[in-house]
Amino acid sequence: MDKWQKDLIDIIETVAVEVEQFFLGMSEMVDSFLELTEEITEQVQTTIATEVDQYLHDLAEPMMEVYWELEDVMADVDPGFPYPMEATPEKNPACIGCTNYHGQVYGGNLLVCAMHPQGWDDNNCPDWEQ
Repeated sequence: MDKWQKDLIDIIETVAVEVEQFFLGMSEMVDSFLELTEEITEQVQTTIATEVDQYLHDLAEPMMEVYWELEDVMADVDPGFPYPMEATPEKNPACIGCTNYHGQVYGGNLLVCAMHPQGWDDNNCPDWEQ
């Protein structure tokens, strides 16, 4: 074999070794880059999750305070205090528009009228008056 052929083979082998080293180095660099991006992604997700959680907490806290205050106020209201209840097609339909309809709730019990304290069973009450 001639010297120039041997030199050419040595050059090709050297280039092959260098290319292989280059790609091994690139592979290691890509792996390191991927590990770094994974760590950054985890940190960003953790930070975002923490900030969103804090934001939702800050947003909900005033509403919860109002709710608890309202619950305290409602607990102070006397349940025996009468309040009105209108006749509806579902509840006491025979009483809609009747002048005898009282419709006050006392201690959780509805007084429909003096003639029929519990209300009338069907839609045609004999004591209905306009």
